[in-house]
Amino acid sequence: MIQSNVFDYVNVLDKAADASWKRQELISNNIANQDTPGYKRQDVEFETLLRQQLRNSKYQTIDDKVGNVDLSRLNARQYTDYGDFSYRLDENNVDPEQEQVKLAANQMKYEGLMNSLTQEFQNLQSVMK
Repeated sequence: MIQSNVFDYVNVLDKAADASWKRQELISNNIANQDTPGYKRQDVEFETLLRQQLRNSKYQTIDDKVGNVDLSRLNARQYTDYGDFSYRLDENNVDPEQEQVKLAANQMKYEGLMNSLTQEFQNLQSVMK
């Protein structure tokens, strides 16, 4: 029997790409609601979850750490940011400039994840030849 963890990185990158896509939607929604009274910005928590999963495997190689990630615990969580300070009287806490920066950063992250996924599949393809 051959044990193969060939898709470990692909699975983790897929979860990260899903989280980044969801974050893109939420940031766009935040920007669209920048003038809505009482609106609270929303975001996704993913990086913390991934960091926790990778730390659970001390003294292992990165391959082993990624192989030990529990994908069922690696689902991005959407949250509403009630704690962010609002300078506005209508209690909306969306800062359009900050959201634009987050949008650009997230776009670059998503492109990097897509490039990494493409590279993983190209590596698999070259191994199968």
